[in-house]
Amino acid sequence: MLLCRYSSTMRGSGGGGVFWQNFKRKWMSSNSVFTSSSSGLRAILGPNLPDVWIPRGSSYNVNTATCPNSFANRQIAAIIDGKLIAQDIKLQIANEIRRMKASIGKSPSLAVVLVGERRDSKTFVRFKLKACDEVGIASSVSKLPQDCSEEELFNVVTGFNENPLIHGIIVQLPLPKHLDEEKILNFVSPEKDVDGFHPLNMGNLAMRGREPLFIPSASKACIELLLRSGVEIIGKKAVVIGRSKITGLPTSLLLQDSSSQKGYRITGDVCFEEAIKVASAITPVPGGIGPVTISMLLSNTLDSAKRAFKFT
Repeated sequence: MLLCRYSSTMRGSGGGGVFWQNFKRKWMSSNSVFTSSSSGLRAILGPNLPDVWIPRGSSYNVNTATCPNSFANRQIAAIIDGKLIAQDIKLQIANEIRRMKASIGKSPSLAVVLVGERRDSKTFVRFKLKACDEVGIASSVSKLPQDCSEEELFNVVTGFNENPLIHGIIVQLPLPKHLDEEKILNFVSPEKDVDGFHPLNMGNLAMRGREPLFIPSASKACIELLLRSGVEIIGKKAVVIGRSKITGLPTSLLLQDSSSQKGYRITGDVCFEEAIKVASAITPVPGGIGPVTISMLLSNTLDSAKRAFKFT
């Protein structure tokens, strides 16, 4: 879930720009360039990036009509439509892949490793494979039993690391308790770590002046939603709920203000029913961060293929 509190930042035509200062180089390494047109903000994916993001057209509309009726007479957060934004991103990714095929006759490929029979993990993998199919990314799944050994898992990941036809590797989390997640994730090639969890990518994200090859998809999705909704980030106080390495930690790194002594502070959870009454914008569950997170995974896979093919 993404929610934000701000003033006078939901802008239409003629709105102000967001200048990437403290974290622009880190975020720009995600290869998303934001431009405007008469039809609104559009993201064009590619490696040649400007140093600023300046929205001049109409931003995505946020929906207040879907808010609960019980809050009709109170301030209600605008609902950011993650599904709509995800569809737009996937359309642009599909266009880039078609251009790649037409130019060099090649396309991206994603490999997923699934261990065990967790229902939620199988559902997430199914969503990812479906999204790959929609944009033209080739995908494959290597399934291992719940009681597989670390050596078996290492062998599968090694095969994907060494396969030049594979551009992105995902080890679906969580893994069974007898497997060391950190050790497994460290084993994935940083150049194919489209989840962005390898210590090299996480470390470069955290260190000023360095750029990760990939930004974790969920955190990338959070920033994408804010930008496409016209929310100015620079100078704002950001609260990140949760400290997980999958979402909370990398998101907090993207949002730190270098003038702060620590750049962050930790607090508790969020109650949607209360937050919707005080926030300016919020994402629903489902239909918020999830679809955009998958789109960012596709974006990372496309970026990896572009690097491998030296395609611009």
